[in-house]
Amino acid sequence: MTVHYTEEHEWIQIEGDTATVGITDFAQGQLGDIVFVELPDAGRQVTKGGEAAVVESVKAASDVYAPVTGEVTEANQALSDDPSLVNSDPEGAGWFFRLRLSNPSELNGLMDAEAYKAFCENQ
Repeated sequence: MTVHYTEEHEWIQIEGDTATVGITDFAQGQLGDIVFVELPDAGRQVTKGGEAAVVESVKAASDVYAPVTGEVTEANQALSDDPSLVNSDPEGAGWFFRLRLSNPSELNGLMDAEAYKAFCENQ
């Protein structure tokens, strides 16, 4: 499993032609306590850099962008019942949605863990 990161603080984990997407620990820390998550419906087409979901915290509401282009195959319904999973396990049980990759070459423009760590240190 390969994990990539965006400058907007999304992570994307690749398994074959399927990707799981969420926000990073850095992002949830900046947002504070998550109180609501709006997830995309299965079957929705998302494009790289386009709005895919919304996360609301006690501080602000933020868009979650699609790191790559693809078709949403599943949304994490557990977040509807317990949005705080994004705070407690942002890069695990707090994932937002899964998608089928349309263009795997789009992954080439994303950061690996080391590059993302350096990026966050300069924020």
